[in-house]
Amino acid sequence: MQHFVRPLDSPPVNGFSHAVAFAGPMVAVSGQIPLDAEGRIVGESDAAAQTRQVFTNLATALRAAGARMQDVVKLTVYLTDLADLDAFRRIRDEHLDPARLPVCSLVKVAGLVHPAFRIEIDALAVLPARA
Repeated sequence: MQHFVRPLDSPPVNGFSHAVAFAGPMVAVSGQIPLDAEGRIVGESDAAAQTRQVFTNLATALRAAGARMQDVVKLTVYLTDLADLDAFRRIRDEHLDPARLPVCSLVKVAGLVHPAFRIEIDALAVLPARA
């Protein structure tokens, strides 16, 4: 996997790579939402708590498929309120290596499937080579 954080003549970035080149089998992770293992909403009015739960759910799904957070090549983030962006960035930085950041799209949406959800994230990851 090769990360192109800021290629020559590209604009500055804040927590993502402009491009990631990779080869190998892929894992697609459905949009993860702020529900715990029992299906309860986490942090109904707390963007940081919701984001933490979403990253926990991403890591769980990746692990089930044989991948880890550092294998993620693409994130798509859906926020209902751009005021939650700082909380997202702070929590993201707890889970991703700043030297190997995935490409990322951020979309502000009018709403998610449940009105209490503030964030949803889906991901693409490359499965690590098996020895």
